[in-house]
Amino acid sequence: MTTAPLTPPFTPRSRQWADLSGPALTAALTERSIAIVPIGAIEHHGPHLPLRTDALVAEAIATAAVERVAAEGIDAWVLPTISYAKSDEHHWAPGTVWLEGTTVLDTLVDIGQSIAATPARTVVFVNGHGGNVMLLGWANRELRRRFGLRTFSMPATASGSGDGRDGRPDEMGQGIHGGFSETSLVMHLAPHLVAPDMPARNIPEHIAGLTHVGFNRKPVMFGWTSDDFGPEGVIGDATGANAVHGETLYERGVDFVCEALAEIDGFVFR
Repeated sequence: MTTAPLTPPFTPRSRQWADLSGPALTAALTERSIAIVPIGAIEHHGPHLPLRTDALVAEAIATAAVERVAAEGIDAWVLPTISYAKSDEHHWAPGTVWLEGTTVLDTLVDIGQSIAATPARTVVFVNGHGGNVMLLGWANRELRRRFGLRTFSMPATASGSGDGRDGRPDEMGQGIHGGFSETSLVMHLAPHLVAPDMPARNIPEHIAGLTHVGFNRKPVMFGWTSDDFGPEGVIGDATGANAVHGETLYERGVDFVCEALAEIDGFVFR
């Protein structure tokens, strides 16, 4: 007995790209379909957070956002998370698993080429790791030029640094790794993975006082590794981190990604 091939319309029971068979996915996708690729890292986050922190956050927020926008009529799909990426700023710390930048770029291009073989024409990278930002910008253009895809990248969350208000520590704009916000997020998403003892506050205040050179979108970037700022690899203040604040950051991240996907769904070049 021959089974007839799937033909649209087809209503999937899962928005997880890899949960469907090849024929089922092909039947479900159209040119309006958006393929969301979470990307994070496996890297040292101090003595209190899991190595998969960035991948955990990116996957959780991207998955929740896809479910929400799909219910609102946007044809979004989430692919398996890319967990190994460019995190050589933590190369010195055991447990970090990092790839060369060229390897990451080649991987992103290969993934884009694979998506281009389906009916979907839009790829969105939801990124949980700062070290991937410049590579994703390169990949966006490469995938556009080579395969004609519409390509976008965005942070999973704009968590920022603790600002000293409402019981939050003042991280002076330097809470970029393993600090208050990131620790709070993991306390909300996976509290069983957070060690009970927080590392000591570690803020490079001499950098915070500079006008041009620094982190967080200051115009002059510099090369660094996380042990440049101390032996624990934390840049921030995790003391006082809590799951309540983490839930707020998570919900803001999901809201942000949903709003961005709505704009992407209607985006045209001219």
